Amino acid sequence: KVLTTLRNHWKKTTFGVCLLSWGGNWLYGKHCDNLLRRAACQEAQTFGNQLIPSSMPLKKATVFLNPAACKGKARNLFEKNAAPILHLSGLDVTVVKTDYEGQAKKLLELVENTDLIIIAGGDGTVQEVITGLLRRADEAAFSKIPIGFIPLGKTCTLSHTLYPESTNQVQHITNATLAILKGETVPLDVLQIKGEKEQPVFAVTGLRWGSYRDAGVKVSKYWYLGPLKTKAAHFFSTFKEWPQKHQAALTYLGPTERPPEEPEERPSRPPLYVRLYRRLRLYWSSPPKEIPQEVTPEDWEELKLSTVELSIATRNRQLDLTRTEDFMDICIEADAVSKGQFVNRGSQKMRDPHTCPEGSQCIQASRCLLQLPEGTEGSFGIDNEEYEAMPVEVKLLPRKLRFFCDPRMREQMLHAAVQ
Repeated sequence: KVLTTLRNHWKKTTFGVCLLSWGGNWLYGKHCDNLLRRAACQEAQTFGNQLIPSSMPLKKATVFLNPAACKGKARNLFEKNAAPILHLSGLDVTVVKTDYEGQAKKLLELVENTDLIIIAGGDGTVQEVITGLLRRADEAAFSKIPIGFIPLGKTCTLSHTLYPESTNQVQHITNATLAILKGETVPLDVLQIKGEKEQPVFAVTGLRWGSYRDAGVKVSKYWYLGPLKTKAAHFFSTFKEWPQKHQAALTYLGPTERPPEEPEERPSRPPLYVRLYRRLRLYWSSPPKEIPQEVTPEDWEELKLSTVELSIATRNRQLDLTRTEDFMDICIEADAVSKGQFVNRGSQKMRDPHTCPEGSQCIQASRCLLQLPEGTEGSFGIDNEEYEAMPVEVKLLPRKLRFFCDPRMREQMLHAAVQ
């Protein structure tokens, strides 16, 4: 009778089977996520159970959390996946939640004593925190504080460099949080972007200016087209004035030689009698003659450009810990592009914004000046944050900040450099 009833009501039966299958798969996924959280908490507890001397204070960690990231889900993601790991590790954790855009820059001015800075959010949160950090008067000392990044935003470019790829969001967040506890760090370059009157803005990924960036901003407006929304945004942008050319003047300096990395541990101070002997010897010795040093003029190169898009990016995506030169990549894309190529390349740009297609002019520079014609409209994209387009000076600050990374990623970087 049961089989007959199911056969006679086959539509309801099919719907019920699909619903039960989906529900079972959802419950199984939740169970797997809980197992991942439990394993991460057990690993974090081993750090918290380590004995420390009674005279040594607990390490202080200041977390800057952007609750609005990931469409308002960032707070829940942090509290369920990252916060338990940090508390079990024995850190003295202070969570600072931002209420509006740009607040993190102001809050960084009030931070006094902290051993770790942890950014919980996306690219916009990272850009705000490092900008506030490097605008401080004591940034030379404050920038030596290691920084952790917990990817909770819609776009998390740095996570591709710092952590292994993972399709499971819970695993990705727990791996990032555990990497902070393990203590392995890598130095990252920073771009200082300064207008004529504005305070400098700092970026760890890069700057974009052009038609692909403008079209990419409008992709979310075509949400009702589903997977075709990216192509639709770029297709409708071709209805504007075509070809879309951006005129500018670029002056730049070539790469600079990388100095040797300073040792983390300072040498021990010599005894008192050695210091006295050195001072007396220096005092009685005749002053050396000053040899005038020739100041070599900087070799600036100038370029007039007409492009569909200009991008200035750091090398943080292809991090090489053993390279001997410091430079940023400037990509000037050709303005002779058809509408079909524009739509196809636009989809590629959404996946990798700083990719440099064939036929583009690639320049390696340590510093550049970008001059725009008067009346230029539009916006820059600086680490996926929108800023008004204006003449700017972009300067590379090599190895300025140290970010925590997964030990496996650091091993891969060193292994690739040896090969």
